[in-house]
Amino acid sequence: MAKQLAQLADDRALLGRTSTAERVSDILRSRIAEGYFPPGTRLSEDSIGGALGVSRNTLREAFRLLTHERLLVHELNRGVFVRVLSVEDVEDIYRTRDLVERAVVRGLGEPPYGLDLLAGAVAEGRRAVREGDWKGLGTANIHFHRELVALAGSERTDELMRSVFAELRLAFHVVDDPKALHEPYLARNQTILEALRAGDKRDAEERLGVYLADSLERVVEVYRRRVGEDT
Repeated sequence: MAKQLAQLADDRALLGRTSTAERVSDILRSRIAEGYFPPGTRLSEDSIGGALGVSRNTLREAFRLLTHERLLVHELNRGVFVRVLSVEDVEDIYRTRDLVERAVVRGLGEPPYGLDLLAGAVAEGRRAVREGDWKGLGTANIHFHRELVALAGSERTDELMRSVFAELRLAFHVVDDPKALHEPYLARNQTILEALRAGDKRDAEERLGVYLADSLERVVEVYRRRVGEDT
């Protein structure tokens, strides 16, 4: 925990003079997504508040916001913890992804589409593979789907899926073999990108549907085994 708090203290400068609970929640959300505070970790008000230099009330409001986003959970007389997802949570996350991501692709207008950021996420994944950074590959995969959703041009959809993808990262952090989990999907990201470049959104949507179904099956299989081991 000392290492995490030292790194968190580096974020203190980001708060500046406009320190708000929303900005604190942004920092903590990012740190949780990066795995600095794994699922099940108890978050100390004193330690985190001291590292960031914020008041107890500000930190509690940030915790409340992240609890609303289902990233944290408050346990009576025990404190605030990074949430541990259930298998049912993971299944629900994928149902939401399927509904939203496929609808975004289906609703695209006439090509060409603005795919530079989507292509950038594929390139990010390739760099991670070359460096053997398998957690980085998982991050790149999420960036790919985030940019896919962004093609809708909807701030509301982006905000909804930001929360969904953050929850998904909680599941990824429990998995003990990120290479096996993430590597097969880099090539699939490329095929979806190629279909969109060709202007074939129907093909892209079909590929995306199969992708999400296969990913759900794999994640649930691994997650159920890991959660079962830890309980």
